[in-house]
Amino acid sequence: MSLSTTVATFGSLGAVAAEETPPAGGGDIGEIIIATLVSFAAVAAVAVVGLLHRRRGLLDPLVRQVEDRTGLPAWAVLPVGIVGASLLVAVWGYYWDVSWHIDRGRDPGAFANPAHWFIILGLDGIAFGALLAVILGDDRSPSAVRLTRNWSVPVGSLLLSACGVIALAGFPLDDIWHRLFGQDVTAWGPTHIQLIGGASLSTLACWALVVEGQRVAGDGLTRLGRAVTKVADVGFAGALLIGLSTLQVEFDFGVPQFRGVLHPILIALGAGVALVTVRIRLGRGGALAALAFFWVARGALTAGIVAFERSTQHIPLYVAEAIIVELVAARVGRDKQLTLGAVAGFLIGTVGFATAWAWSHVWMPEPWTGDLLPEAIVLTAVAGTAGGLLGGFIGRAVAPLGVAHEPTPRFAAGAAWVGAVGVIGLCLPMTESTDWQADLRLTPAGADENTGAPMADLVVVLDEEADAAADGAAWFETIAWQGAGEGGPGGFELRDMERIDQRTWRTESPIPVGGSYKTLLRLHAGTGMQAVPVFLPEDSALDAAEVPAVDGRRSFEREKSLLQREANTDNVNLERLAYLALAGLAAGWMLILSWGLRRLDPTPPRKAPPMGDTVPRGVQAA
Repeated sequence: MSLSTTVATFGSLGAVAAEETPPAGGGDIGEIIIATLVSFAAVAAVAVVGLLHRRRGLLDPLVRQVEDRTGLPAWAVLPVGIVGASLLVAVWGYYWDVSWHIDRGRDPGAFANPAHWFIILGLDGIAFGALLAVILGDDRSPSAVRLTRNWSVPVGSLLLSACGVIALAGFPLDDIWHRLFGQDVTAWGPTHIQLIGGASLSTLACWALVVEGQRVAGDGLTRLGRAVTKVADVGFAGALLIGLSTLQVEFDFGVPQFRGVLHPILIALGAGVALVTVRIRLGRGGALAALAFFWVARGALTAGIVAFERSTQHIPLYVAEAIIVELVAARVGRDKQLTLGAVAGFLIGTVGFATAWAWSHVWMPEPWTGDLLPEAIVLTAVAGTAGGLLGGFIGRAVAPLGVAHEPTPRFAAGAAWVGAVGVIGLCLPMTESTDWQADLRLTPAGADENTGAPMADLVVVLDEEADAAADGAAWFETIAWQGAGEGGPGGFELRDMERIDQRTWRTESPIPVGGSYKTLLRLHAGTGMQAVPVFLPEDSALDAAEVPAVDGRRSFEREKSLLQREANTDNVNLERLAYLALAGLAAGWMLILSWGLRRLDPTPPRKAPPMGDTVPRGVQAA
């Protein structure tokens, strides 16, 4: 099947499903039941295989073949291969799904969006790999965890299981969230973060399995085994950087729903954690190798999404950050992990911030402006330093044997976590100025070539306070999105506003003002995020009337209420309780990951438990 045929097929499926107004809260209950039954059946099948293997050695022939050919434990080789492939499937589905929602809006159903199939299959593969690692587990790893008297498992398998369960649980919880609070059309919804984070951090859990496998193999690695570990090291190095960049996605596509200062903070945190970890694990050139993998993979994803005629995602550069880590490591050495992390992280948050600022003006939808200063300078430096320290801790846990370990101050880990979480928390609160006014003047300018929606040039006359905020704002622009509701290409347009006179601005080119587009005039300055609706279509699922594109004076409104038109905020207390519950889940998850990495850290050296009958039969026979 050709690409054009595939696009047409998916487009026709979406068009059929879109004949009715897509639901605004929760998916079709029949689809949810079917998906749940299939998931339970798959889990049951894997559980039966696991039981047969633990009791009768069902998988022993496969275990012997893998271990003889690689010298690595089967619980490292097989799950890592499965999860690695699954991550590629999931990340493609994730970025395609985001572009789908930006261009086309809500889903008619859980299975009407083809990107969801890739996400579901990818997450199922991660969970399957985790279960397989537990099923095949034995006590050969010094960091193994004893589950029963005769069953021990590598700690990496437990970390991978935690990530897999968190990610898969996000699907039913996401549907429940939508039913209670409406569809939160943002990547930063709590259940969305759960889905994204589970998949992203499974890269780290897989790396833990690779490390444990290498420690067990020692000098017994075959040529194939060395190749497997080399590919896994470089692959998961790049995958970790990709995973820690996923929450930048709204900035990448040009639809950020949170303050602009968060963009450099997220870049500094992701670079600090990933690149420091990678450099400690891989040694000289490791950060550059991870960067190369990142650019190849994200470039391929971008090319694929563009080929399907969806919106273009933009990519952070990370070049200066990788060079900084390499230079600091050459000077400090990777045996001083926390010093390396702190110094490199601070430079990432300062020098790296400056280069990322320049890059934002080269190829980012929202170029950074002076509105971010001086707040961004301080917070990004803290974020980079905290990220570098966390990277130092992780790198110490996964460092090759023979690399010395720097002593850890008692307060360092807590300070790093407080810094990382604190800078994000400080930037989350948003305000709005709903007393500001804008006088809209629209001039017809033909039709959109992709969707057929009417186009218009927009001139805006602001009141004095709004005009003062717009001058030098983080962004002052029009956004028209979700315009390809009936299928086909296009669906997203972004236009900067140009000053033409005192208090008077215009769009740099015509904007869509009809069809299924949601067109807004956005103004973000300081902590304030407010917008004026230029055109909003009627939405029967929300019982929302059309906001026509006509000349006249309109007030600014809370931006989130316009971008997330589907959100239901009738029960604020219930929503706060739900946020607290999910925050508790996230905290527990982070504690599990921290515990697992600390157990993996060979400081002080940890001896393996005595060999017992937890080792697979095939290994004992060998």
